[in-house]
Amino acid sequence: MTGWAWTALALYAGWLAAAFGVRSIIQRLRTGDTGFRGMSRASGWAARGAGVLFVAALLGAVVAPAATLAGLPVLVEDAPALYGTGTAITVLGIVATLIAQGAMGTSWRVGVDQGERTALVTSGPFSYVRNPIFTAMGITGTGLALMVPSVLALAALAALAVAVELQVRIVEEPYLRGVHGTDYLTYGATTGRFVPGVGQLRSGERSPDTE
Repeated sequence: MTGWAWTALALYAGWLAAAFGVRSIIQRLRTGDTGFRGMSRASGWAARGAGVLFVAALLGAVVAPAATLAGLPVLVEDAPALYGTGTAITVLGIVATLIAQGAMGTSWRVGVDQGERTALVTSGPFSYVRNPIFTAMGITGTGLALMVPSVLALAALAALAVAVELQVRIVEEPYLRGVHGTDYLTYGATTGRFVPGVGQLRSGERSPDTE
């Protein structure tokens, strides 16, 4: 089991380095800005909770395999097929993350600045779902949890799932409706939130700037 835990740590470290480190450097070279905006300043417990849960999920993805290396038992013992499947899913999630980030171009951001205006990206993976980066993060998190299926790994995955739901529904979608108005509503009516065909915006929903 220790080999899988070390592999999970290595893949996770590589994902963090590529998705945040390398990507921010590319963004800086292109625009003079790293793209990091930090936690949302939107009011309300849900918006603040999303940020806290994101941090918990990121830390949990390190703590879970580290705890396994320290002796914490996994929930499923001696299941190399499961661990291998998790590895494949993790690699898929990492690749999907980088592809989705690349599709955002100079609009890529980590967090939301309510006063900022960026182009609405609807091409590439964004033509199928509105949040492909979060979808890819979920795939990565699922793979890591399968590689080291412990209570801590499942808790980290659950924290990520709740954080993404809160961030998208409470922070990002209202922001995008406010910035792009009917263009975003039209786009959202034909694309799923995280999965193609699931979670489209209602055609009758109105943007704040049209009320």
